[in-house]
Amino acid sequence: MSSALARRLAAALGRAHVIADPAELRVYACDGITHGRTTPALVALPGSTEEVVEVVNAAREAGVPLVPRGAGTGLSGGARPSPGSIVVSLARMRRILELDLENGWARVEPGVINLDVSRAVAGAGWYYAPDPSSQGVCSIGGNVAENSGGAHCLKYGFTTNHVLAARVVLSDGSVVDLGGPAADAPGYDLLAAMVGSEGLLGIATEATLRLLRKPEVTRTFFATFPSTDEAGAAVSGIIAAGILPAAIEMMDRLAIVAAKAATGLDWPDVGAALLMDADGPRAEVEHVSARAIELARAAGALEIRVPRDEAERQLMWKGRKSAFAAVGRISPNYLVEDGVIPRSEIARVLREIERMAGEAGLRVANVFHAGDGNLHPLVLYDARNPGEEERAAALGGEILRLCIRSGGSITGEHGVGAEKAAYMAEQFAPEDLETMQRVRCAFDGAALMNPGKVFPTPRLCGERPGPYRPHPAEVAGLAERW
Repeated sequence: MSSALARRLAAALGRAHVIADPAELRVYACDGITHGRTTPALVALPGSTEEVVEVVNAAREAGVPLVPRGAGTGLSGGARPSPGSIVVSLARMRRILELDLENGWARVEPGVINLDVSRAVAGAGWYYAPDPSSQGVCSIGGNVAENSGGAHCLKYGFTTNHVLAARVVLSDGSVVDLGGPAADAPGYDLLAAMVGSEGLLGIATEATLRLLRKPEVTRTFFATFPSTDEAGAAVSGIIAAGILPAAIEMMDRLAIVAAKAATGLDWPDVGAALLMDADGPRAEVEHVSARAIELARAAGALEIRVPRDEAERQLMWKGRKSAFAAVGRISPNYLVEDGVIPRSEIARVLREIERMAGEAGLRVANVFHAGDGNLHPLVLYDARNPGEEERAAALGGEILRLCIRSGGSITGEHGVGAEKAAYMAEQFAPEDLETMQRVRCAFDGAALMNPGKVFPTPRLCGERPGPYRPHPAEVAGLAERW
């Protein structure tokens, strides 16, 4: 990285907002996936759209790739720096710019924390629906990049259903506004291409978010089962009865053990548990919740707990939402996978995952959004044991292949990033990937934005998930990555 480029960025952003110190740069070497690390050449922290344009122009003219970064909580290596890149952290852009409750929307900067949007409008009876488990720390910009979901996306949809407009800086330094607060703008829906594009199309510097009225009432129950078979049958029975829960989450025995260790909840030692929310008008919710409890009992529930008050309900949800981090209480290392399967396949696929884990000599905890079949297998391992990390990565890959064979997908809400790029060619035909690349090039013909993510590099045979290692053909100058 030239010192001239660093000086140019410091002049544009202020010296305090450009990080070049090698020790400080290491903080940005990974996102929520920590086993793959690449230290960036520089980190830029712009404070406005105009400053993002300055960074993009300087990087383009120097031929340096850019890696946009939100709060760094992503779980697919999407914000992992590419070699020699500038990380563009949007952490300084944390303002809620405009609230229009009459029309139900908020215009925010990308660094605003997800939960802060709901906090800003809660007093007026509104909230922002997408609720990833990390909603207390993840940012709207990262949510837009990954099309984040959360427990309540079963009823209310993913981020793409709640972003009305976005202001985006493209790789040529131009600023474009996609969408608008009014629904159904004419023309191609380019906003739909932007949400979930994982930072490959441009850098979002503003987002206009749809807000929802708080439901009149929410009813919650926690049900335990002998195994995931009965819990999976309960989920299928509830949905088949025409009930649309606001959320229905499943945990297996290992995930329950971890959640109890982290929160002190008095959950019993059982094979599986469901946590379900029903919300809406009071009369409807009371009927729906009672009917769902009947169906859970019919499927073999051992115990049904209904929270006595809002505090107990929040404690139940704290147990569920802390489950990912809680796994750290029972294992020194773990991989978080994110695949989707048809809801009817839950019980069979979980049995298959257990069998595969046994063959690999590893443990897998499952905590996931059961209503839409979005699995989150957590592969537990100890990196201090020789070969165990490699076995965990291989098992994670086989779980993703199992999702594909079962009619599902390699990601539900965490994105493809760097971790799953090698599996894209197993889910999509070459023609599909070529079409996706053409869409990317329409926005970023120079491939300046977040290179090395999402798309596999089939020309370089032998690509593997995990940390980037140059192919011998690259080292010899016979091939290049694009």
